[in-house]
Amino acid sequence: MSSFGDDLIQAMTEALAHAKGEGPAIVHAPMAPREVREHAKLTQAQMAPLMGMSVSGYRKWEQGQRRVSGPAATLLRVIEKEPEAVRRALLS
Repeated sequence: MSSFGDDLIQAMTEALAHAKGEGPAIVHAPMAPREVREHAKLTQAQMAPLMGMSVSGYRKWEQGQRRVSGPAATLLRVIEKEPEAVRRALLS
């Protein structure tokens, strides 16, 4: 079987175990993009580029039309704790 096939089987096995309540699972608390943005004292127009997205896409997160997950949720956590570090990293 291909590496992709092996990875897919492993992922589905882990997903099934998680659904059954077995095995380790990483569950992150949901992020509230508006709260993070307001805490960082940013506008939507300032926040969207930090997240690498359009303002309209970012707005959909705040309005609940799209869900924040994966790397975007991690980046929101970093922005929440160290907004200036993210700005410096992106401007350099």
